[in-house]
Amino acid sequence: MSMYRQLWLAIIVSMLLALAGSMLATLLSARAYLEQQLEMKNADNAAALALSLSQQNPDIVTIELAVAALFDSGHYESIRIHDPHGKLIIERVAKPGELGAPEWFARRLPIHAEPGEAQITSGWTQLGTVTLVSHTRFGYEALWTSIREMIAALTLASLIGGYLGSLILRRLRRPLQAVIDQAVAITNRRFVTIPEPDVPELHQLAEAMNSTVERLKLMFDEEAARLEAVRREANFDSLTGLANRDYLIAELRSALDNEHSRGGTLLLIRVADLVGVNRRLGRDATDDLLCRVASTIGSSAAAFPEALPARMNGADFALLLPGQRPGRKFAEEVLDALVKVMEPFTDGGTSAYIGVGGFDRGTALRIVLAQVDSALIAAEAGAANSVQEAAIDGGDDLPESNQEWARLIRQALDRRQLRLVSFPVVDMRNRLLHEECPLRLRLSDSDEWLPAGRFLPVAEKIGMVPALDLMAMTLGLDELEARRGLPGLAINLSASTVAEPGSIRAVEALLKKHRLAASRLWVEVAENGVFKHLDQFRSLCQILHQYHCHVGVEHFGRQFSQIGQFHDLGLDYVKFDASFIRRLESSPGNQAFLKGASTIAHGIGLQVIAEGVVTTEEFSALVVAGFDGATGPGVKTATLD
Repeated sequence: MSMYRQLWLAIIVSMLLALAGSMLATLLSARAYLEQQLEMKNADNAAALALSLSQQNPDIVTIELAVAALFDSGHYESIRIHDPHGKLIIERVAKPGELGAPEWFARRLPIHAEPGEAQITSGWTQLGTVTLVSHTRFGYEALWTSIREMIAALTLASLIGGYLGSLILRRLRRPLQAVIDQAVAITNRRFVTIPEPDVPELHQLAEAMNSTVERLKLMFDEEAARLEAVRREANFDSLTGLANRDYLIAELRSALDNEHSRGGTLLLIRVADLVGVNRRLGRDATDDLLCRVASTIGSSAAAFPEALPARMNGADFALLLPGQRPGRKFAEEVLDALVKVMEPFTDGGTSAYIGVGGFDRGTALRIVLAQVDSALIAAEAGAANSVQEAAIDGGDDLPESNQEWARLIRQALDRRQLRLVSFPVVDMRNRLLHEECPLRLRLSDSDEWLPAGRFLPVAEKIGMVPALDLMAMTLGLDELEARRGLPGLAINLSASTVAEPGSIRAVEALLKKHRLAASRLWVEVAENGVFKHLDQFRSLCQILHQYHCHVGVEHFGRQFSQIGQFHDLGLDYVKFDASFIRRLESSPGNQAFLKGASTIAHGIGLQVIAEGVVTTEEFSALVVAGFDGATGPGVKTATLD
């Protein structure tokens, strides 16, 4: 029984006890008073009758007439007159009749009054004795009227008391419900604070819980900041603050291999005659030059959200632009900015060379590096401060205009020329957690099935990604209903879908339609999309939790220091980006980062899954780091060994 019901029951029982006690006390008091009054009336009336008869020197006829006259008034149950020897002379007894109250009431509260007695005398001679009993029906009637009035008054008082009690309970219920909701949120891995109520006891409870939540947040934030420092130390250059070579290669590999990859552009930048600058100006000036070069490259990259500037070695820098094809013109703009900032150090001489090349998903890493490096060598062999562009291998006959893409995507949606492909996500004992299911699209019956990275960039430009996401979710829910034994199926939602209220309503309608299958649906959004639309993602999480879906963040880790913002989302899992997993066994810094990150994630109830596992060594390192699951090309090899 809930506390509110118990409180209401206590109020009702208290009112009933008060009502019953008041009624009983009043009834007993009133009955005693009536009995006393009847006894006095009996005695007075008997004395009056006896006195009246004594003054008349009565005979039997006179006595009988006097008794009859008095009895016929209807106020007496009985009048008896006995002679001096106790012999009954005259008796009048009323017949049973209306009592003025229910019979059961009279039985349970009988009124007993002593009869009134008086002597009839003539001088010093006793003529007889009068015994008189007044009728009790008037007493019962008065008592019954009194009890009804008292019940009405107490009922009114009870209603007023109940209303006041409901106001008090309502005043208590709001802050108490807030405390309960906070406790439920904590059990659901949402660490929220609430306004502290005015009720002293609840104020203390809410204050304690808020304090606990704040301490947890502070602890996680401090640990996240420490691990962010570890991550930067392992993946970033200490002098310039740019990514190091290993991190850039891992990100480039991810851009080439990832299912959702859209290709991109790679710039290799070489500072000219760095050794000569160091010899002429000294180490401090050289370090200053390198920092300025790094800052300039970083500023040029700021126009692209996912850009990654890096320092490859002493004089070489790189700029990776996933999903972007700015071409030679952008490289020339970067070079012009570098020439300007390096002018005080070069005395008007050569400043830098740039090799630039675009790449598609699926291109081999060595080929991309070789093409762009060849372009850089060609730039060095050419004129001072020059840019060379590597040849781009297109190799497909995809539509060139956005209008044609829009027509073909609508056609594919209408004909349902889309399907899901499955990749297993397993725990560290080779048990299937769920299947990760990216979308494939076919532009015509004779074409190949295109991976998401080939059509999503264009779909994003023409605003058709939400429709594709909804189709993917529809296919996923249908698959779950068809395969009852499947433990779970993961669907990726894009940032544009999360940001559009109409799409979220459509997602909710789909979940309502497939309510049973929804509990095995895993929905994940990329890290950059989550932080870009955090409020909308929070609303999406609330809807998904209503249908018991699993909610997660994929490609996680680059903004790990902001994990504190996940406290009130109620997430179920995170998938760490493949760039942290590559060659993990040989990267102590990333091992320390991932181990600490998994500890923090477990502390707020999150499963930790690795993306892009390729080798058994990477898988073994993940086991040591405390991960819960993994996916990638090497998952089967890793788990079977």
